[in-house]
Amino acid sequence: MTETSTAPTGGGAGAGEKGLKGGSLGLLSTTVIGVASTAPGYSLAATLGFVIGVVGFKSPAIMWLAFVPMAFTAASYYYLNRADPDCGTTFSWATRAMGPTVGWFGGWAIIVADVIVMAALAQIAGIYTFLLFGAEGLAENTFWVTVIGCVFIVIVTWICYIGIEVSARTQYFLLALELIALGLFTVVALVRVWFGDVAGSVKPSLDWLSPVGIQGFELSWAELNPFSSNQSSLVVGLLLAIFIYWGWDSAVTVNEESSDAAHTPGKAAIISTVVLVAIYVVVSVAVQAFAGIESLADQDDVLAVVGDAVLGSWLGKLLIIAVLTSATASCQTTILPTTRTSLSMAAKGAAPKYFARIEPRYLTPSTSTVWMGVLSVVWYAGLTWFSEDTLSDSLLSLGLMIALYYALTAFACVWYYRHHLGDGWRNAVYIGVFPALGGLMLTWVLIKSVFVLSVPENSNSGNAWWGVGPPVVIAAGFMVLGIVLYVLQRAQHTGFFDRRAEVPSDAVARGEAIAEGALIVEED
Repeated sequence: MTETSTAPTGGGAGAGEKGLKGGSLGLLSTTVIGVASTAPGYSLAATLGFVIGVVGFKSPAIMWLAFVPMAFTAASYYYLNRADPDCGTTFSWATRAMGPTVGWFGGWAIIVADVIVMAALAQIAGIYTFLLFGAEGLAENTFWVTVIGCVFIVIVTWICYIGIEVSARTQYFLLALELIALGLFTVVALVRVWFGDVAGSVKPSLDWLSPVGIQGFELSWAELNPFSSNQSSLVVGLLLAIFIYWGWDSAVTVNEESSDAAHTPGKAAIISTVVLVAIYVVVSVAVQAFAGIESLADQDDVLAVVGDAVLGSWLGKLLIIAVLTSATASCQTTILPTTRTSLSMAAKGAAPKYFARIEPRYLTPSTSTVWMGVLSVVWYAGLTWFSEDTLSDSLLSLGLMIALYYALTAFACVWYYRHHLGDGWRNAVYIGVFPALGGLMLTWVLIKSVFVLSVPENSNSGNAWWGVGPPVVIAAGFMVLGIVLYVLQRAQHTGFFDRRAEVPSDAVARGEAIAEGALIVEED
């Protein structure tokens, strides 16, 4: 590889100073990255059956309900990015608002979540590659699925290494295939239902969009209590659905490579969440209208169940392509936030300087990208070799990390702008009420998930580790590892941990300037 340069370190390594290729992405490219990162095809295939199993025909209502905290949190991303368009996102923003310790663990949660999910995405890519070519036997062979999954990780790591523009062009292609397949499936399914030529089909109803009638919608304290493992259908449905939106924040992690870095990525994040809720609601309506709910409940791949029936065996391959391209695109876009977060942390002294290296030809985070690929392969292959049960349980622990850093970002927005919440109703709502509600909702999800997943029977494997569900143990293990790394990095005395929390100047709060270095430091 070409010799790499190192981004500036210390507190001065702000947005635009790390050596990334600025101005490479427009609003459309950034939005494509945000949507593709969520893997909508894979997310629907893997989750919708379980949601239907819990709430029946009300799955479209669960889809838009789960969108609410995402939309509120997207508002916090927009306003924080406007003030500080740093590729470290949560890490950088929480550091400014709440201090270096909180910021460091926000960055760590992003890195952990991204490494964990790469195993699932690689596994899906391996399975669906064989299914695409009709090799069902190989699709059930753990060894060969793992080999193909690791090859996919290597390929997308290389694409990310050779440039953000190549990554964006690849995303255009992959997302286009995915959306064409999902769109064709939806249209054909609904048309056939409308003309009544499908046995067992059900005409869509507006009632499917209403949460009224879902068990638990009366919102009793016994079910809402986050410190209880009690679950109603509403609670289970939301816990299942809320995380299929995860990934839209990748649009903001490429802010330093975007045109108008202070505004374009934030807009892309909000647009991404709106596009996603439309996809999820419409496709869920089409699936259950075509097939009813009895054959779909608790299926781990609903698109495989109905694909051939809707499109026929030949066109049904399009749905396999949709899930395959979805997983592949998400593999690639998962690397982007991890490498940009570690780059930002290293550039500011919160991680070893080694990870701040930039590839001079392609202007990408060289060391961070290579290491993300290596860790992803090791994590995926290692877990598969050790235990597939552990691999599946690790995915449930993923939700805890996501809720942690999303909630942290939302609260960071409120706290950062707290002195400006009274500057008109827009500030009060958009940087106060909305982020606060998003943060509270996701904090509830985090705590509720811990108590639910601590019950061994609620894990994917049903196993118990020291009497506790494996997902909680895995998440706790990563946090303990984070504490160790935090202590080791703090001992390096880089100056980062001497930083103090800040509040924005009036110009920054109004969106007329970008935060530079230390602004108005909070007094003790």
